[in-house]
Amino acid sequence: MKINVQSVNFTADQKLVDFIQKKLDKLESHYDNVIHADIYLKVENTSDKENKISEILLSIPGDELICKKKGRRFEIGVDECVSSLERQLQKRKRKFSAQVA
Repeated sequence: MKINVQSVNFTADQKLVDFIQKKLDKLESHYDNVIHADIYLKVENTSDKENKISEILLSIPGDELICKKKGRRFEIGVDECVSSLERQLQKRKRKFSAQVA
């Protein structure tokens, strides 16, 4: 799977990029037809402590799955997005296998 990480209003360090890569590699164990993932990391200019937005756009054949989370740290947002995308992929896989059978 091809992974594209874009950070807005800051520069993402290599540790964060490696963390994202590791988390997204787990998605391929649930659904092997993932084409690519676009990750957008944004920092809002607010006084709120939860100002980091993690957004993942996952491209699969015939569709795209999107998840967006806001939190204190990017790692937490990415982790929550990956969990949400895992559920979406499992649901899609069950639905697809029910149509084929």
